[in-house]
Amino acid sequence: MEKVTKELRKHFVKTRMNDTELSRLTRLQEKSTDKDLSNYIRKVLLQRPVTITYRNQSADDFLTQMLELKKELNAIGNNFNQAVHKLHLLDKIPEFRQWIQQYDALHQAFISKTEQINLKVNELYEQWLLK
Repeated sequence: MEKVTKELRKHFVKTRMNDTELSRLTRLQEKSTDKDLSNYIRKVLLQRPVTITYRNQSADDFLTQMLELKKELNAIGNNFNQAVHKLHLLDKIPEFRQWIQQYDALHQAFISKTEQINLKVNELYEQWLLK
């Protein structure tokens, strides 16, 4: 295998810009995947392809709705946990004991599904932040 060596950049090119030009250039660079302004300028000047990122408004709206749903599910889950905890205090009454056992399984299923939704929404959010 050949070792690829990077050529050292030893030449410095200097240019002047006014505030408007610099802000426009910075905005264009921020829309690209290039993190460095110098890298972006080099690609443009040498006519290399520049990858531009874009935002999908419908996906942004969907993600916003999912984050709101996540908050609501967490609130419902907390209320459900509190209700089941209070019912456990009444387990000395025989009728409640059977009812509590039935709803314990429902409670565990609800918590499991809520955690799965939380994980998926967090994954979506993390992926969308990277784009």
